[in-house]
Amino acid sequence: MPPIKKILIANRGEIALRVMRTAREMGIATVAIYSEADREALHVRYADEAICIGPPPSAESYLRGDKIIDAALRLRVDAIHPGYGFLSENAAFARAVGEAGLIFIGPSPEAIETMGSKLAAKRAAGERNIPMVPGTDGAITDRNEAKRISAQIGYPILIKASAGGGGKGMRVVEKPEDFDEQMDRAVSEAVSSFGDGSVFIEKYITSPRHIEIQLLGDQHGNIIHLFERECSVQRRHQKVVEEAPSLVLTPEIREAMGRCAVEVGHACGYYGAGTVEFIVDDSLAFYFLEMNTRLQVEHPVTEQITGVDLVRQMIYIAEGKPLEIKQEDLAIRGHAMEVRVYAEDPATNFLPDVGTLQTYIRPQGNGVRLDDGFEQGMAIPIHYDPMIAKLVTYGQDREEAIVKMIRAIDEYRITGVQTTLSFGRFVMEHEAFRSGQFDTHFVSKYFTPDRLETEFDTVYVELAALIAGQILEKGNSAKASKSELPITKNNWKTRRR
Repeated sequence: MPPIKKILIANRGEIALRVMRTAREMGIATVAIYSEADREALHVRYADEAICIGPPPSAESYLRGDKIIDAALRLRVDAIHPGYGFLSENAAFARAVGEAGLIFIGPSPEAIETMGSKLAAKRAAGERNIPMVPGTDGAITDRNEAKRISAQIGYPILIKASAGGGGKGMRVVEKPEDFDEQMDRAVSEAVSSFGDGSVFIEKYITSPRHIEIQLLGDQHGNIIHLFERECSVQRRHQKVVEEAPSLVLTPEIREAMGRCAVEVGHACGYYGAGTVEFIVDDSLAFYFLEMNTRLQVEHPVTEQITGVDLVRQMIYIAEGKPLEIKQEDLAIRGHAMEVRVYAEDPATNFLPDVGTLQTYIRPQGNGVRLDDGFEQGMAIPIHYDPMIAKLVTYGQDREEAIVKMIRAIDEYRITGVQTTLSFGRFVMEHEAFRSGQFDTHFVSKYFTPDRLETEFDTVYVELAALIAGQILEKGNSAKASKSELPITKNNWKTRRR
């Protein structure tokens, strides 16, 4: 297969930029697509060429596979990289790309189809004797039988949409009398979110950790794993803090999980970059959860601890090259931490907050990596995911990575919208997180808005200091108590969410 010379990135924002940077290092030309809302976006300016794909709504732009393929053909690209989200796990799109004579930088359509259905994925993994959470083998068709199985495995149980993701179509049932109501809700949400009302039942693990294994596979049957990522700090079943490696895995469990992940990859003939996700209980028993057939948001932490550029490897694999990396070549070096920076307000249950970035100053320095797609003066569009950036730190050990993250958060200045930076700092400083004694219920167990420090913009601090100075200049000799004089260098925080 000839080398790829030109790639269209079928995505936007920070992931489009991240793919483009590796492509540029490889001497590969890039094409950006953009909606009318993203006309001035950084990924559009960075690419060698750019083409408008449609109006702001993603259904009319970034999800229009036909328009994207047409643009790729007109601009004579060799390959399409889907990034994550949008069409990245759409088997029909991957198939259409191949049928158009283009290379899809990702797995086969068949692998996407198999792992895109949680039930099909469970069947494929089960054939390889991968540990599975007790539950139904297929979609529920008989409620009475489902209730019998639920009683057999024991409550609480989890009803999950087969085509689900992001916590949609998922309901915890604490007791038998709640079964019908929660089943109706799960099916309704599955239909509205995915157009597929198929649901199944699993035993609900009460203190779960969410740990995933990164895979790379080539088109010659070689598959390796690049160790694990700990992804247990979540809100609304979506990750907000990730790290690599996990603090709790022993070398023996890490090796066993890695072997199982590779077996899952072989079960669907996987090639490209993919992630096998596991639920780990409080005794460190692990169970297959699902496979994501794409690059993950949190892939930078794996790159930091292994030194492997996953996007570069994806391009090599798409060109038909065999993996040059062997399992025995890989080792964990240091520790990496990632905080997703969303335009959300942690004080209002992480509701999205759109607006203009009036101040946007990036953190810098040793051990800090920032994958973003914004600059000062840009607006956060209402049409897409509100993630602003992925803030990543690297240290020789976990403590160093945490300390660097706290420093980076303090340096990261954003005004104009509320962000999750203050929540990220809260996590980094919390004893449960520092000790590693946490699970996916971290937010519900430990976080309430009043736990966040009150944060002020520098302008307000300066204004308060000016007023205080004027009062002193007027000879006001009244002595205020210590609590009445908060404006000092040491006890005022000038960070901004």
